[in-house]
Amino acid sequence: MKKIGILHGRERSFPDAFVERINSKNIPGIVAEPVRIEKVMQGVASDYAVIIDRISQDVPFYRAFLKNAALCGTAVINNPFWWSADEKFFNNCLATKINVPVPKTVILPSRDHPDDTTDQSFANLSYPLDWEGIFNYVGFPAYMKPFAGGGWKNVYKLESMDDFFEKHAETGQLVMLLQEEIIFEEYYRCYCIGGKHVRIMSYEPRNPHHLRYVADFKPTKKRLEEMEEIVLRINQYLGYDFNTVELAVRDGVPYAIDFCNPAPDADKNSVGEENFAWVVETAANFAIEKAKAHTPNADNLTWGEYIKRSSSKQVLY
Repeated sequence: MKKIGILHGRERSFPDAFVERINSKNIPGIVAEPVRIEKVMQGVASDYAVIIDRISQDVPFYRAFLKNAALCGTAVINNPFWWSADEKFFNNCLATKINVPVPKTVILPSRDHPDDTTDQSFANLSYPLDWEGIFNYVGFPAYMKPFAGGGWKNVYKLESMDDFFEKHAETGQLVMLLQEEIIFEEYYRCYCIGGKHVRIMSYEPRNPHHLRYVADFKPTKKRLEEMEEIVLRINQYLGYDFNTVELAVRDGVPYAIDFCNPAPDADKNSVGEENFAWVVETAANFAIEKAKAHTPNADNLTWGEYIKRSSSKQVLY
């Protein structure tokens, strides 16, 4: 029997529907359930051929469990080693090398010294930074947000240099990005599952949270094809099996705004019935596909083109 597990936190609608959908298919030799962890011993395999991870970004114990499970052969969705290494600034840097339009972005050292460091720890950092060059490059209005993590936490909209310095003083030890604002005509949130299945959803981030999927953007067939190609390119290079990409269209050009969402919102109450049905069915089918292809005691993870080409010394683009 090959078991498919889902590791989750407080969310219920997607995990419950995912398990129910797989089991309702009555596929011989395959069963799905919420993951149960009673103990984790080094080098000892879990009971699962496949695990969908929805929570380890917030629970380090779970991330360690998943790495051990992956080492012993579990196909973890998403790859916990890559997820641990990934962050938003690198994603933007990679996008510039694979011809995906992104906002002008810089990374900033933390306003306050990290614990157990002093000014002597930053001997290689010029200070003051070239603020004039940074502000001329990014421009205003701009957004400042943490270089890693998500959930719209510690995000600031900035109107001027003075506004920046006032808000940056509040960020403490956080390492922040300063990013050009893309004033868009249309905005889309796009699921990508398995590096091949894409669901493009009209999205209005300026609406209240429960109304953000109530948008009436109507892209042309050409625009849809262009956005799908961008979404696939991003996810295939990053190696994510389950992710969302947010695209803001300015002057006819789709800019990738946020594309590091490996545990994206899939709650029925926020994404809506049709999108929810698509993500449940597509995720269930992909997990079944991974379970059928599972080889015990082998590496069953997905690795992105960036890692694969780097390890084989191929040119990136």
